[in-house]
Amino acid sequence: MKLLFDQNLSQALARHLADLFPNSSHVAAVGLDRASDQTIWDHARQHGFTVVSKDNDFVHIARTGSPPKAVVLQVGNVSTPEIEELIRDAFETLIAFESSTDELLFLGRRER
Repeated sequence: MKLLFDQNLSQALARHLADLFPNSSHVAAVGLDRASDQTIWDHARQHGFTVVSKDNDFVHIARTGSPPKAVVLQVGNVSTPEIEELIRDAFETLIAFESSTDELLFLGRRER
């Protein structure tokens, strides 16, 4: 599974999660940091990525059909390490999502 992190997430996530999700990237790394959501979606489709974002606009785009798929993080304003931990903790869920017929996965942080 290759993840494409949206502009509202840190570029460091692709590096930090490379052990679990090799060949993942960030929109800035592929020249899409100022692109529309639809352009990002089209890029993800063409290159086999799953979009990861905090932007609910991808919910509407994903409902038009996949591929690609979208992971929407419902975490509010949290640190990059917290997002990394959330994604690491959801590894098995993400792998199952990849082979499912679902086009959307919502991930949120657990209450502590």
